[in-house]
Amino acid sequence: MTPPDPRESDSGVDCVVTGATGLVGNNVVRLLCRRGMSVRAVVRSAGRTLDGLHVQVANAPLDDERAIQQAIDGAAAVIHSAALVHCGWRHRDEMRAANVEGTRRVARAARRAGARMVHVSSVDAIGLTRDGTPADEETPPGGMPECPYVVTKREAEQAVLEEVDRGLDAVIVNPVYMIGPWDWKPSSGRMLLEVGAGKGLFAPPGANDFVDVRDVAEGILLALAKGRPGRRYILGGHPLSYLDAWRIFARVAGRMQPLGVAPRAAVRVAGWVGDVASLFTTRELPVNSAAATMSMLPHNFSSARAIAELGYAFRSFDTTVADAWGWFTDHGYARVDGGRTVPAR
Repeated sequence: MTPPDPRESDSGVDCVVTGATGLVGNNVVRLLCRRGMSVRAVVRSAGRTLDGLHVQVANAPLDDERAIQQAIDGAAAVIHSAALVHCGWRHRDEMRAANVEGTRRVARAARRAGARMVHVSSVDAIGLTRDGTPADEETPPGGMPECPYVVTKREAEQAVLEEVDRGLDAVIVNPVYMIGPWDWKPSSGRMLLEVGAGKGLFAPPGANDFVDVRDVAEGILLALAKGRPGRRYILGGHPLSYLDAWRIFARVAGRMQPLGVAPRAAVRVAGWVGDVASLFTTRELPVNSAAATMSMLPHNFSSARAIAELGYAFRSFDTTVADAWGWFTDHGYARVDGGRTVPAR
């Protein structure tokens, strides 16, 4: 399918984007707008994230099936990027409600509306290989902690595929670790901000694939145009150890280079301590045993299918980090003081 020409569309809107205030959704909305397509942004609260954009805004919580159907009716395409993200052991019910049942409602609404859908999942829904080689779309689940985020992202994909069996025209994309501009929360860019604040003395002992969120947004539109229904596409990037990634973060932010890699035993203990401390908090701490385990894994994936079938590509990581850091400093998340960057909030 080719993206609809807004000059010829009589469907009301070219594309509905859920999660339009998040890192992925906001970048997708901006890319669609630059291409002259009409967009309906589905949000809980827009704030300033959509300022200056010529979009329709629909308030449609993921637990409100009627509102979701109304938001999607008349659309040629749906890009579902809304999700609840937390790496830990708590909030299973909230994550299942948002990530699984919310996705099921969006997929069902897209099928009823006759819209083509791209479901933005995560590589965390895919397993890791036993020998540490890059996993691909056919790698079976396994190798990751079975925390609520991992489990619900996997179940959300199944919910989409069930609707595909009922006639939904849908594609699944699985991005790797993303950083880039328009990270209002911030979300995954928090790692860059932490290193930029001088808190990156010892990197986790694992590895990850890092990619520019703008390249993921391009990949999502390629999947919309070229992806095969019911098929997964990993939108990957640069395989780097956390130490190598943090070295780039520190250089761009003008900070001292990391001293080395944290011992695995120390990472495990920090995770356990976080679990105990979280017993006395209403929200689970970001340092916990699930997050600690994730940080020690060889979290690497192959984009060969997306490159071959979609024409997916990604830019240099140095460019990505420089642009992301520039966006954070321009928007007050960090400031420059005497040639060095320091946290602003």
